[in-house]
Amino acid sequence: MRSFKSFRNMFFSVVSNIVTVLFGFVIQALFLKQLGSEYLGINGLFINIVSMLTIVYLGIGTAIIYSLYKPVAEEDKEKIKSLMTFYKKCYNLIAIAMFVIGLLIIPFLSIIVGKNSITDSIYVIYILFLIDTLVSYVLFYKRSILYADQKNYVISIIHICCSSIMNLMLLLTLSHTQNYLLFLVIKIIMRFVENLVISIVVNKQYAYLKDNDTAPLDKKTKKDIYIKVKGLMYHKVGHLFVLGSDNIIISLFLGGVKTVGYYANYHTIIFSLTMMIDQAFASITSSVGNLLIASKKSQKYEVYERINFLNFWIAGFSATCVFVIMESFITIWVGSEYILEHLVLIVLTLNFYLTIVKNTMINFKDASGIFHEDRFVPFIESAVNIVTSIILLKFFGLAGVFMGTVLSTLVLHLYSYPKFVYCPLFDKKYMEYVKQLVKFFLIFIVGLLLTYGVSLLVIVDNNWLQVIVNILVCVVVINGFYILLFYRTKEFKYFRVLAVNMKNKILKVDE
Repeated sequence: MRSFKSFRNMFFSVVSNIVTVLFGFVIQALFLKQLGSEYLGINGLFINIVSMLTIVYLGIGTAIIYSLYKPVAEEDKEKIKSLMTFYKKCYNLIAIAMFVIGLLIIPFLSIIVGKNSITDSIYVIYILFLIDTLVSYVLFYKRSILYADQKNYVISIIHICCSSIMNLMLLLTLSHTQNYLLFLVIKIIMRFVENLVISIVVNKQYAYLKDNDTAPLDKKTKKDIYIKVKGLMYHKVGHLFVLGSDNIIISLFLGGVKTVGYYANYHTIIFSLTMMIDQAFASITSSVGNLLIASKKSQKYEVYERINFLNFWIAGFSATCVFVIMESFITIWVGSEYILEHLVLIVLTLNFYLTIVKNTMINFKDASGIFHEDRFVPFIESAVNIVTSIILLKFFGLAGVFMGTVLSTLVLHLYSYPKFVYCPLFDKKYMEYVKQLVKFFLIFIVGLLLTYGVSLLVIVDNNWLQVIVNILVCVVVINGFYILLFYRTKEFKYFRVLAVNMKNKILKVDE
């Protein structure tokens, strides 16, 4: 039953993200054509700035969802009501804090943005971004019970519908009005509509949440949440500085928002794939949480190995596709003039792989409630990222910025994850973790070079045909290589049997 719920959540999460990604590519191409690279750059820059405001979120949602696993599994409605009411109050305070901090940034906008030829007021644009961020938190707390109850698929289905409507409206706005401000207003409205629909669904499925006789949350649970939130606060800060600093560094040191706009095309593709894969794995966190409550360490490790194997396969395949397909896709999507130097693509591919292979550890870490123990690591990670990015950009230009991000990610892979998650959770030694990490990385490099080598042998004159050829090469070569290496392993056999069983269930339902 747990496997079925995980598969269902992952399936709808992937579908939801595919819809979002496909619309995103079309919208960005039209956006670039109608509004230009500077508007695309300001869009990416302000996304980074307002995302850094979410520092006040402190990860309270993750802590609450973790706290909900047990009462949801035990159907303890009174405890659930208390947690949800507490969560609502927290979100109201978060919204107020974000608004105040957001306003304090306004005097510094002209310095951050630099010289530009944008006709709309950067202050009005920023205010709309700020409102969009605040609206995203309205009623958002209602989602937590769906996550804890392994019903992520409900959120995915609603998102597919609302996102499709929003994106169609955005396409019409860009093609008929070229009005960037209206573009932002539509996003704000549809964000609120999506949260409202999810709230209505939650109220219907969990009618007891509407009861007014909710007891205050007990002190022990509050203390546990505060401890976890304190740890998550450090993680949130580090995460935002690592992800949000790149565009700001590029804008300050490498030519302003126009350079950010050129990189934005690469970022859109990589971020879309990252979001799709991250959310697919996040959709099974509740199932892992359920597993960790009820299972022995040997069983936990067996499940970890399966998820880690699947995660590596997806990371290796996806990163290889990014490296082999990116430049030919950029050419047909927005034009060859937006292709960056090859070294940038190499570093972005490596960073993408290292980002995706973190998913297994993040999954078990969040499901285990390990937030306080490693609370100082994000400061090290963010410091390494900012310092090394600024130093390396002087030698390698744009590629140097992302080299710094790669080095900061290694802090997690080589120190934080083995020390605070792998070793204590599974009673394993550090070198066992390192050997597995290095083995998978070497296999990824060999597979990537093999696939790229084959792609160089199949060069065609037509750009569209070249993209199709590169996709086929990736699908056949890298997956064929992995099958030859892993077909005898117990993890591969497990997923083969699981796939057959899922297929049989589907065929049985159709009959």
